[in-house]
Amino acid sequence: MTATHPDGVSIRPARTQDVRAIRSFIDTYSTDGRLLSKATVTLFEDIQEFLVAEQNGRIVGCGALHVMWEDLAEVRTLAVDPEMAGHGIGGALLDALLLRARDVGVQRVFCLTFAVPFFERHGFEEIDDTPVDHDVYEQLLQSYDEGVAEFLGLERVKPNTLGNHRMLARL
Repeated sequence: MTATHPDGVSIRPARTQDVRAIRSFIDTYSTDGRLLSKATVTLFEDIQEFLVAEQNGRIVGCGALHVMWEDLAEVRTLAVDPEMAGHGIGGALLDALLLRARDVGVQRVFCLTFAVPFFERHGFEEIDDTPVDHDVYEQLLQSYDEGVAEFLGLERVKPNTLGNHRMLARL
């Protein structure tokens, strides 16, 4: 799956050699809390979840889709090189991630974000609660994934999520 956009930016699945660029985006945007920091080993473990935007051989953006349950996934680590912001790269990555969600059978996509207007333009709406029933909630509690803990709103991760908005898109 590779999609090329008019400005020469292509969206493709990430490869292990892209982790250095993904790491740099996380380092850039985690200092002010827009992205959560992640261990580099986690990026390698989760590389199959990532798509990257590439222009002239340079990675200019990234994003991940993490499936949480049968009908639910989360968009994570959506970031664009600050020099390339405002050129539609984030939107192209998000569209590709939503397509990927549809392809694997997910019907709802969650995100935790400060960028409310951006996600609203792509069909996301703010939510107040955790949009799963009690049985699924109990199953998700067994996950070791910090993002799942943030989705569930567990007390131990509250400092990570302060000021973020919970948003959901139905596909």
